[in-house]
Amino acid sequence: MYPSGLKRAKNRLAEAGFTLIEMALVLVVIGLIIGALTVGKDVVRNAEYQKIANKFVMEWKRGYDEYFQRAGVVLGDNQIAPTYMVNGKEAWIANGNLSGAVAGVPENYGNTGLKICKGQGYPKNSIGAGDANLARQDLRELMQKIGIRMPNGRGEGQEDRYVYNDSNGNSVELQICFQWNPAGTISGAGNVMVLRGLTPDLARYLDQIVDGKADALEGRFRLQDARGNTQESSSQQPGMEWGANNTYGQDEGEKQTSEGVGGNRDEDRVVLLTAQWVMEQ
Repeated sequence: MYPSGLKRAKNRLAEAGFTLIEMALVLVVIGLIIGALTVGKDVVRNAEYQKIANKFVMEWKRGYDEYFQRAGVVLGDNQIAPTYMVNGKEAWIANGNLSGAVAGVPENYGNTGLKICKGQGYPKNSIGAGDANLARQDLRELMQKIGIRMPNGRGEGQEDRYVYNDSNGNSVELQICFQWNPAGTISGAGNVMVLRGLTPDLARYLDQIVDGKADALEGRFRLQDARGNTQESSSQQPGMEWGANNTYGQDEGEKQTSEGVGGNRDEDRVVLLTAQWVMEQ
């Protein structure tokens, strides 16, 4: 038995607060909860990227290929006299003068390279430089005429759009278009799918799926007009990182380099990029 005074002293110590072991356990539990929340956020974002790739981008690639199989020409081409160029139906030969011009030689055609979309979407050159002018032909109408089922996208009439959240939680619209690029285009010659509204993380993710590695200047999936397409004589270089990262705010376009960290706030929209995926047909 303890003396009454000593017992009262022990009771006061017991009532004084948590022991060091108890406090350490609480801190460990708090750390685990915070870590789980952080990991959970990344898992959700990766799942969204996978959904965009499988349910939207790859489905538009399938739709483009299916159009070629059904129509016998690439999207928007002339079925009577094919040019093998997207939107070839709006092209002409030597400004209408057939003297000396040879059909089938891309350099002899005029009015080429127009982009087939469903409406303008983002203003021209607002997400990177190099946007082509719009074609008269409409992407949705062409797909419907040939009887091709398009991805759900944003909904009926907006199948070419997909809305997702960037890493700061702001909504972003991804838009699909198609166009033909002349020889020497750094972002890829020939017929390409144009993807406008990509965060750098999403662009790298899609690049990994298409090419097996994230390189903005090599392979079939590239940054549109890398370095303005004027400072590069060839795409055959050691490689180039995608031109920004998810810490850059959209209003910091002049800082879109692969180095350093942007100065955006958590509430800013992440900088957006445009990519081009070279098609097989």
